[in-house]
Amino acid sequence: MAFDPPTILTLTIAIAAAAALYLLLEWRSTRDASLLYWSTGFASITVGCSLALLRASGYFMIGVWFANGLLVFAHWMFLAGVARFVGARLPRAWWLIIAVWCALLVLPDGPTSAKIYLIVNSLLVALLSLRASLLLRLPPDVATLGTRQLHYTLLVHGIFYLAKVALTLVPGELIDLVVYRGMVIRVSLVEGVMAILLIALSMTGTVRYRRERQIEHLAERDPLTALFNRRAFEARAPRYLERVSQHGDGALLLIDVDNFKLVNDLYGHAAGDRLLVTLSELMRHVCPDNALTARLGGDEFAILLDDAPSESVTRLGDELRARFHDHASRTFDTPDAVTLSIGATLFDQPSDLTALIDRGDIALYEVKRSGRDRLRVLDLTEPEQRRAVTASGIESTG
Repeated sequence: MAFDPPTILTLTIAIAAAAALYLLLEWRSTRDASLLYWSTGFASITVGCSLALLRASGYFMIGVWFANGLLVFAHWMFLAGVARFVGARLPRAWWLIIAVWCALLVLPDGPTSAKIYLIVNSLLVALLSLRASLLLRLPPDVATLGTRQLHYTLLVHGIFYLAKVALTLVPGELIDLVVYRGMVIRVSLVEGVMAILLIALSMTGTVRYRRERQIEHLAERDPLTALFNRRAFEARAPRYLERVSQHGDGALLLIDVDNFKLVNDLYGHAAGDRLLVTLSELMRHVCPDNALTARLGGDEFAILLDDAPSESVTRLGDELRARFHDHASRTFDTPDAVTLSIGATLFDQPSDLTALIDRGDIALYEVKRSGRDRLRVLDLTEPEQRRAVTASGIESTG
């Protein structure tokens, strides 16, 4: 099969149609607007290339002006999708691109008009591609293989269209948009099918990575509070524990809701769920940004800190208890107060999470036994308390 212009256009139609269908199916399952923009872009290329096949039959308006207009619109959709993907907003001035293309309607037929069509089309596609590429220059901790591939593909694609403008301006260069004669046009067709293929692969790879990250996020988060679940907490804790002694003392706080059953019995489980969500929001508010917070199960929560002096732990625990008690007392009228009991363990050396939880449980039990609604701290940074734990297994609290 000879790679003549109609064949190349047919390949482009097939690739673009497949990409449009794949991204549309992904959008139907995730409802991510960026996928809908990208799918619309590839669908526009499919229609535009199909109309371009009509050029040789004499349909100049449809086969040239309208087909190239759809190409510009497709890249506008790519840019809008990238902006939505990275959370950026596009100024309304970008809509002027459509007005610029519509202005080409007033040009008469002829070789000069053909060059003007090609120059304006190339500049618009280059501008849209380079802007989308710029938006995809993400920080290393955010960028993925798919976004990097898409960034460089759009960058090279935009630079090519700028180069095409320069080649178009070469004196004596033959440009015939109707029968695809001229080196610039033929090279552009080949670059177009390659670019569409690479853009489609990069976008589908980006979509696949985002879907995998969403699945991973759902697997490690508590569905009610959106805090880490116990499995994710245990998986991330070793990294925090290793940093202790480098960043300062560490602390593990185990939190239990006192008289939580009363809320469920008197107001229903939906009310109990709302109370747990409130507690999770309070934890996010009072904890430092680098804290590891989790719902271990039921009404049990945990906070792990890698830089927590004793005064900071006491202040954090007391603030959390006070805010929670204030909310619960105003929201639920119960025979016994709905409060928080907190058992905290301070440590200054890398430790085993299981051992820390065991010690925190003992501190928490002491709080429950002594009347609840308290914070009890086991300070293993004190040599005598560490020796007492090592020697007898009995945790004294401070």
